[in-house]
Formats: sequence, C-alpha cells, structure tokens
Amino acid sequence: MCDAKYDILFEPLAIGPHVAKNRFYQVPHCNGGGYRDPSAAAAMRGIKSEGGWGVIFTEQTEMHHTSEITPFIELRLWEDKDIPGLRRMSDAMKVHGALAGIQLAYSGINGPNFYTKEVPLAPSALPIRTFTNDPVQARALDRTDIRNLRRWFVNAAKRSKIAGFDLICLYGAHGFGIFQHFLSRATNQRTDDYGGSLENRSRFAREVVADIREAVGDTTAITMRVSLDETIGELGFSNAEVREFVEMNADLPDLWDLAHGAWEDCSGPSRFKEEGAQEILVKGIRELSTKPVVGVGRFTSPDVMARMIRQGVLDFIGCARPSIADPFLPKKIEEGRIEDIRECIGCNMCITGDMTMSISRCTQNPTFMEEWRKGWHPERMNAKGESQTVLVVGAGPAGLEATRALALRGYDVTLAEATTTLGGRVARERLLPGLSAWGRVVDYRQYQISQRTNVETYFDSRLTAEDVLGFGFEHVAIATGSHWRRDGVARQHVVPMPIDPGMTLWTPDDIMAKIHPENLAGKTVVVYDDDHYYMGGVMAEVMAKAGATVILVTPSAYVSDWTRNTLEQGAIHVRLDDLGVDIRLNRGVTAIRAGEVETNCTYTGRRKAIGCDAVVMVASRLSEDALYNDLLARQADWRDAGIRTVEIIGDASAPAPIAWATYAGHRYARELDTPDIGDALPFRREVTQLEPA
Repeated sequence: MCDAKYDILFEPLAIGPHVAKNRFYQVPHCNGGGYRDPSAAAAMRGIKSEGGWGVIFTEQTEMHHTSEITPFIELRLWEDKDIPGLRRMSDAMKVHGALAGIQLAYSGINGPNFYTKEVPLAPSALPIRTFTNDPVQARALDRTDIRNLRRWFVNAAKRSKIAGFDLICLYGAHGFGIFQHFLSRATNQRTDDYGGSLENRSRFAREVVADIREAVGDTTAITMRVSLDETIGELGFSNAEVREFVEMNADLPDLWDLAHGAWEDCSGPSRFKEEGAQEILVKGIRELSTKPVVGVGRFTSPDVMARMIRQGVLDFIGCARPSIADPFLPKKIEEGRIEDIRECIGCNMCITGDMTMSISRCTQNPTFMEEWRKGWHPERMNAKGESQTVLVVGAGPAGLEATRALALRGYDVTLAEATTTLGGRVARERLLPGLSAWGRVVDYRQYQISQRTNVETYFDSRLTAEDVLGFGFEHVAIATGSHWRRDGVARQHVVPMPIDPGMTLWTPDDIMAKIHPENLAGKTVVVYDDDHYYMGGVMAEVMAKAGATVILVTPSAYVSDWTRNTLEQGAIHVRLDDLGVDIRLNRGVTAIRAGEVETNCTYTGRRKAIGCDAVVMVASRLSEDALYNDLLARQADWRDAGIRTVEIIGDASAPAPIAWATYAGHRYARELDTPDIGDALPFRREVTQLEPA
C-alpha cells in the first residue's frame, strides 16, 4: 500500500486535451536502438507502461531528412513509411494507460547530414556543433526555408497523430534542437524579425506551435523542451532569459519541459551531479505560467519527488535514467515497496549506447533493451529448469546478480565469498571519490537476496577445485573477478614493460587497499593511464588529495578518454586541473626506472624522463580464473561429483565495466537449464526490408 506522503505523486493532471494518470513522466531518452531496432525500443517503452509511468516519450525523433545526425542512431519520421514502426511504439506505451509522447527534433546547427548529403540549415551560418567537430557548416535559413521548416513540422505532427501519439515535444534543449538555436544569441545572429530581441528570437517557436495547434491541436498536446541555462556566458540563453521567455509566452505549449544546458550539464553522472541538482534553476518558473512544468534531476528518492510536487517546484517528475534502472519505479512506490526499487547509480552507462551507436546497457537493470530481443522482463524470471542446486563462487556484481536471479527462478543457491564483504570490486570502488552511489549495485542485490529463503551465503570461503568437487552441486558459476596488472600490459604494451623493482609501484587495487601512505606531501607520483575509463582520473584525484604532486600520463588525447561516452570527460579534466594535477596527453610510458619514468610521444616516439617517487599503474586487468581452470582440468571427475556444468562469468571471464558483469550474471541465471540453441543467434534482430530492385 502506498505511503500517504506519496499520494501526491499519483494525482492525475491535465496536459492539454489529455490527462496523465500520475506525476511520473519519462522524458525523452535515447537507447541506441532508434530506427535500426524499432521493436526492441517499442518493447522497452511498453515495459515502462506496465511499470506505472503516466507519460512515456520516445527518444529524439528526426522529423525531416534535411537534418539528421548520422552516425548516431535515433528514431526517424521522414515519411509515411516510418509511421508503422512508431505506431508499434505508441501502442506499447498506452497498453497500461500511459500517455504516449514523441519528441520531434530538427537538429539545425547539430545536424551534419552525413547520410542524406543535404546542406545543413540553421538560424545563422555557423560551423556544425557536434561531438566529433565535423568539418561542415550550416547555411542560414532564409524566409522560404523558414516557411518550409514550419510546414515540415506540421507534416511531422500529422504523422505523429496517425502514429498514435498523444503528445508532441518540440525539442529545444541540450543545444540539439532548432528552437534553442533560434532562442540563443550564440546561434542566432540574425538581424531580421527572427533575431535580435527575445521577442523576435521567440517568433519561430510561436509560429510552429500555432501551426501545429491548427493541424492537430484538438487531439494532441504540445510540450516544449527548453534549456534552463546554456552556461556559455553573455551570448548564451541564460536562466534569467529562460524565465523571461516563459513569462512572455506563458501559455504557448501545454507543458513546459525544462532541462539544463548541454547534455553534460543535464545528465551529469553521480560523480559530479547530486539528485535534484537542477532545482535552483527550475524553482519559480512554474509561477510564470498556468501550464504544468516537468523537470529532471536523476530523481531516485520518493521523498525528494513528493517534495518537488508539494512545494510547487514541479508538476511532473521527469526521469530518464531512473526509468531505465527501474521501469517499475512508480508501481513500487504505489505498492509501498520502496526497498525493491533498483536505484539509478548515475554511471551513465545507458548513455554510452547512444554515443557508441550500439544497444544501450544499464548497470542496475541488465534487462534494459533486452525485453524484445531476449524476452527478458525486469521483474519476472523464466521458470526453473529440471535441476535444483547451484554454487556461485564470488559475490561481486556478476555473482550477486546471478544469485538473485537464480533464486527468483526457484533454484537453491549457495553463494561462496572469499572475503568478509559482499560486492567484490564495487565494495572497494564505492569508497573512492565520487563513487559512493555505485554501492547501490550491491545494496539492491544484497537486500533482495536477504529476502530469499533459498539462498545461503558463506564468507571467508576461498574454494579450491577439490572443495567444489566435494560439495555435490549440480551447477557451478565461477564469478571470482579480476585484479589490476602491475606490468603495464594494456594497449600501448602488449608484453610487460621494463620496470625496475626499486621504484615504488601501486595498482588501483593497492590504492583501494590503502597500501600507500595517507600523507604523500613532498612526493611526486606519476599516474599512468592506459585504461582510459574512470579509474586513471580517480587514482590521480586520490593521490592529489593525499598531498602528492601528481603527473598524469596517458597515450590518449583526452584524460579518461572513454568517459566522453558517459558525458563526464570534461568534468574529470576540470576536477584534476583544479587539484593541480599535471596532465600530459599523447604520451606513453616506455620504462620505469628507479627514481624516474621514461615517457614517449605517441606520434614522434621522442622520449623524456620524469623524476618521481612512485607510480600508479592503471593498465589492464587479469581475470581471476585459476579455480575455473583447475575445475576444467578435472572435468573427468565432474560426473562422479554430481556436477553437470561449470561456467565462468563476469570479470573472471573477461574484465569490463560493471554493467557487463551484472549482464553476465543475469544471462547465466536466465539460460541455466535451457535448451542448447547451437549456432542460432541468442537474440532477435530486425533486418531492413528490401525495396523492389
């Protein structure tokens, strides 16, 4: 039963001609599927409808072929043949009573048009602004272009109505949408009646909304997504000007959708953004209009959500990442099952799907985007197979997820952990600067396992092959994790580099075990990062906070290069610079000698020495697979021991981000005792239909 203090979250509210059944509003978010995987994306949205969301939106939907963002894979609504795929999505959204919304995007200054080869169009003639600095410029829209663009929006709105959508979101946030490009003086340098004053810069938005209302306004609500603050200085669309814009156009849309400046600002990871971080920018805007307001802020706490509504800051709780981590978040609050919520950890692994043009992952929810492809439901497991007992060795993220999911299927599970703590790498990493929220990976699974009577957990249990053979379990899952290498093998070095044992050398494992002195004042530490995810930057931060003079050396052109995909690379660089870390890019390490590190330029090979007292080696990791290999060597003994299968999963199989480990654990649990599919694909996919030759 819902706690009375959360009742306000379940009050219906009108959005134009429609009524949302509650205040849970899944704002538009990408998923790596888009036009390539329409059924997978539709099923994912449908699960959220089942989970109780009142409003569910698509991702960015390109509404005309003259503005597209290839290679990134979003939805498309270029012509009538795009309607059936989108209809499948809207139908799935509405099965359980949610309102279905589509976000129409014309990317303007952000659309390089690599696929269509059309000349990009924008309010002013400027270089295209994309993640990859594409060498393309946009042509300034002339009067005819603007009339055409208004008509294209109307055509897209009509198609959206046919496709079954109740709401249309006009995208003008994150620097990606044409409406923001008109509103911002940074991208609108026009001198006609579409530029200059805020009233003129608002003209295009007013015209498009009026056009769409005339075409479909009797049955379709219109929302407008605008940035709360571009945070780019005097030329940008500031928070003060946003407020002026809303007040000037108070009743323009049926709902105001407010999101912070750039995507990095709006969807910053938990390392740099707290829950509800945008509250100060949103507060008071609701009073400027009679229309409802939705805002975001990686909301995971029902108390924070209820306060936002109760205090009049927001009318709807906008969620993207929390709706991915737990599609059933609203239903769990409504049913009084707060402790069952899989809280978003803010790692932004979901965003990497869009950034890498691949199917998205979620660290907390391994079923994300597998609802159609594999038939995985986030709250229900497949029926138990014919066997009964499973031994899971290792209580890291893979082992915990395998244990949780196996127990739900009905197996009797024994979890053996070599240490005295659940969580494996997460138990250690959650103690590093900024990573405390990552502990939710452990906390959620630990609680769920504690509620199961068919799970036994044993600590201080470092097992041998002889131990495992003597237990009599039918199935054995080896989830023993990995450890960081000390020899420098990673991308620059495929064999160990020369290392003098006289140099003090630590790995991230050593740092997390606090082997290094707490006070490093007066010491110079070189952090060598050939991993390129978050760990190198975190190690540099730890060393700097311990008082060391830190020099970070990386062969990449960026600090923590891969975190560009998680929208935190810039924030990492700023933090390290603020801490006084000396960042040396495009440099590798060729040798470590007593008292110095020899570095080389990745382009010229020229070498320089850096004097230092210690090195933190952030290279690659080695799987802890000895137990698995020992068991394989004794495969002839399995039958007599009652063992049917032995599998290795997670980092023990192949080190990767935490999301890969939870996925591996879940997949193991799903597929245990299922038929062998041979060489068939383990997932469904859609293939492009051939047109007549």
